[in-house]
Amino acid sequence: MNDYETLLLLDAELPEERQGEILTRIRERVETDGGTWEAHEPWGRRKLAYEIDHKADGVYHLLHFTCDAATLDEISRVLRIHDGVLRHMATRRIEGSPARPIAVSAPTREDVEIASEIDEEEE
Repeated sequence: MNDYETLLLLDAELPEERQGEILTRIRERVETDGGTWEAHEPWGRRKLAYEIDHKADGVYHLLHFTCDAATLDEISRVLRIHDGVLRHMATRRIEGSPARPIAVSAPTREDVEIASEIDEEEE
């Protein structure tokens, strides 16, 4: 069994019931095949950097689970053929990495000052 996290991008026009069905189907597949469902972090609706299938917004979900490779292959297959899924990407979590992603904070005033000093020195 391996630890995975999947970033799932769903169509923003998809009703919440259908989004819930997709997430439930993934969770059931993981648990049916002997894996464990660890976390689901809904990131919400966000504007896309570029349109996908003429859609400018998407709903992001970060999923954490443990399963074997065959189960992950089946989950990926199902997500590829589902119309409501715009994109998905599964990655294997590195042992010892934080269980939750670490948010990157905005640069502080000191960071900006140091960066501008370095730019001035380079010129």
